[in-house]
Amino acid sequence: QVQLVESGGGLVQAGDSLRLSCAASGPTFRNYAMGWFRQAPGKERDFVAAIGLNGGSTAYADSVKGRFTISRDNAKSTVYLQMNTLKPEDTAVYYCAARRLFYTTNTYGYDYWGQGTQVAVSS
Repeated sequence: QVQLVESGGGLVQAGDSLRLSCAASGPTFRNYAMGWFRQAPGKERDFVAAIGLNGGSTAYADSVKGRFTISRDNAKSTVYLQMNTLKPEDTAVYYCAARRLFYTTNTYGYDYWGQGTQVAVSS
């Protein structure tokens, strides 16, 4: 059992940066790959980034590669999403997710989800 709580969202201008955090509770955080997904108003939930058990393997959506960086600190049971050079099209609710052992880019492949944190980017 893993419980996830996202934080760090906000209202920013294009070109600004934000760092999202996802705090996990439970004794087995190190056994889960982690992912970030986002859902814009009226749109489907899309993959953003994922990271493996120890942070060595990562994957990114083409739309964010080079701008976003996912990382994790297993000692703090926390996963981060550093978002740089934000664009209006990045506006969405961002969700943290956990999957046992290995990550996937499929939104249906994760076992646990946080409640989401809002990111709004104005032009």
